[in-house]
Amino acid sequence: MSRVAAAMLVAVGLVVGGWFIGNGFAHRHAVRYVVVKGLAERNVKADIALWQIHFTETGNQLADVQALIQRDDAAITAFLQTHKLGPGAIAFRSVQVTDRAARNFGNEQYKARFVVTGTIMVRTKDVEAVAAAAQDTGTLIAQGVVLGNPDGGFNEGPNYLFDAINALKPSMIADATKNARAAAEQFARDSDSRLGGILRANQGVFEILPRDKAPMLQQDKQIDKTVRVVATLDYELKD
Repeated sequence: MSRVAAAMLVAVGLVVGGWFIGNGFAHRHAVRYVVVKGLAERNVKADIALWQIHFTETGNQLADVQALIQRDDAAITAFLQTHKLGPGAIAFRSVQVTDRAARNFGNEQYKARFVVTGTIMVRTKDVEAVAAAAQDTGTLIAQGVVLGNPDGGFNEGPNYLFDAINALKPSMIADATKNARAAAEQFARDSDSRLGGILRANQGVFEILPRDKAPMLQQDKQIDKTVRVVATLDYELKD
């Protein structure tokens, strides 16, 4: 085949190919779609309570301070038992000793050399019992138990957790998807379109929120909570 004939075939091929490409683009229709969000919420109650109880004693004789801490530990243990929080509810207990004279800083001006802090960690599914006990800590103070940590802080109270979120996920995703579709169908009617299938879906992130949404109110301090998920779906719109 001569070079001229080969060049003509290439030229014809480019023309034909260009026609198909141009014709294809000319008849291509953009996919119309609508993006909608579906909300699902559940009001739930915490099913686990965690409570770190700190108590502190000070003095210049370590043996005396340790005896006071043991007394406080016994008083707190008895207090918990009166609130139906027996030994099975105590996850661990620990004692920390600080010798101020052994520190390498400061001017060594202190009223008591030793600071001993005890910690009792409560972990239980009986969140109502923990809530009742937390409201009654004045009983311990009346017995001379000094509640707080060695840095002068106070006990922050129990933390309430919700651990059964996985059991809610299937039904909540179904509700969120249903609500999203209802919104998409309304949009389709308003735009004189028909709703097609789902082009893309994002189930969203599950959030655990405080039921009472007051400023600075933490959800882990409330027994009552709200679980929320927002699903985002893209639906095709047809003429």
